[in-house]
Amino acid sequence: MSEAVKTYEGWYAYHDFRKIDWSRWKSLAPEKREEMVQELLEVLREFASVEEERKGSFGQYAVLGHKADLLFIHFRPTLDELNEVKWRFDKTAFADVTFAPTSFISVVELSAYTVPPGTDPLSDPAFRERLQPSLPEAKYVCFYPMDKRRNLSDNWYMLPMEERRRMMKSHGMIGRSYAGRVRQIITGSIGFDDWEWGVSLFAEDPISFKKIVTEMRFDEVSARFGEFGSFYLGQRLSEEGLVALLKNHIQG
Repeated sequence: MSEAVKTYEGWYAYHDFRKIDWSRWKSLAPEKREEMVQELLEVLREFASVEEERKGSFGQYAVLGHKADLLFIHFRPTLDELNEVKWRFDKTAFADVTFAPTSFISVVELSAYTVPPGTDPLSDPAFRERLQPSLPEAKYVCFYPMDKRRNLSDNWYMLPMEERRRMMKSHGMIGRSYAGRVRQIITGSIGFDDWEWGVSLFAEDPISFKKIVTEMRFDEVSARFGEFGSFYLGQRLSEEGLVALLKNHIQG
């Protein structure tokens, strides 16, 4: 059996995608919609309050395209807290005019491929920050799930450790070349969700997503072993932006 890579886990992650039933939303009385918006804002402020005491992180985004309308990203120290987040939102009146086309449960992960020998990520402040990250304030987010291929000709999990380490080092060099332009947060989902990892990219310029993903596709680890799910592109939403989005659809 090939040697399994050691992983280090940090905060748990919940990517909550929502589509809005606009016909139902528009059919509500104006005073009811206002009441629902105010309740929603109160709940979202609760979610964001964890940032102040470093007990998690939260971001809200408007999703472009047809796959979803909103994305809420939650980081929390425990799965129990993520479950509380889920039920807190689902109990709002606004949740009744939405449905989840998909979601993703995972945990922030560092693998031994990317950790220098002799380093303990749990005691090193720099690595601990990577395991317990604050969501960047960048304007755009790109999320996609992925697997490593497992077929007879190219089975990632049957390769020797040193060969996997070599390829991941090359792969990581591409990511590091985008430092300052793209922030990556990798979350592991083996045993949690249908895919093995979730990749969340953050940038001020969305073209940076196209550039980094294209370049990585030509790298051996992706070209031979990468399997990718759907891509989701979102724009960060302020509280005012969320209110405007809901009201503009009424006016439209």
